[in-house]
This record gives sequence, C-alpha cells and structure tokens, in this order.
Amino acid sequence: MNTAYDKEIRLKLLKILEKEHDLTQREMNQKMGVSLGKVNYCLTELAKKGMIKIERFQKHPKKSAYLYRLTPTGIEEIAKLTIQFLKHRLHQYDEIKVEIENLSSEISKIDSELCSDPKLKEVLKKILT
Repeated sequence: MNTAYDKEIRLKLLKILEKEHDLTQREMNQKMGVSLGKVNYCLTELAKKGMIKIERFQKHPKKSAYLYRLTPTGIEEIAKLTIQFLKHRLHQYDEIKVEIENLSSEISKIDSELCSDPKLKEVLKKILT
C-alpha cells in the first residue's frame, strides 16, 4: 500500500470512514470505484496498522455487521496523506503545464492557424501566463 495509487485509495477510504463508519464493504467499493477485494484488503491493512478499529455487532437487517472506526493514528494518517497527495498533484500539474507549453510552442512553429479555436486559445493563455 505504498504506491501513489494505493495512497490515494487509502486516503479516500479513510475519508469515507471518517464520515460514515457503518457502511458495508460493498457500499465502500461503490463509492470509491474500486473492487470489493481491494476494499477488503485495504481495511485489513488499515486495521493491522492501527488506523482503524473493526467492531462486530449484532447484524441489523439494513446495516453492516461491522463498524469501522478511525483511531487517532488513522486521523493523523488522513492529514499526512492529504499533504502527500497535494504535493503529488502539484508536481503533476507542473509537469502538465510544461507539456502544454511545449505542445503550444510546437503548434505555433508549425502553423498558428492550427490553433484557431478561440476557447482553446483562451485556456492556453490562462495556463501560460
């Protein structure tokens, strides 16, 4: 659970559990857009690392048989992952901005009329200034 993608999934899952600790794993997987197996694996790993506590209770017909509660470690992890995720996204933004500048420059060298779409020109102007 250490790739950027895994950290993003962990952050999403922790944020979901912060708001709704009585969801079923199926509800979590639907909210996150990842497989049920991935949710199960992540929950197990988060519990092993002490970030969540899994509590079993008498099953109610409309509810899960488990509660997933964040621990203080889990709350700290949300803050840490949020900062890491923001840094990662800012780095991606910088890379994309350079790529846009390069592509825009290439188009201008070839033929400025290729980029005749006024909306595209407006967006490029905002990005490149």
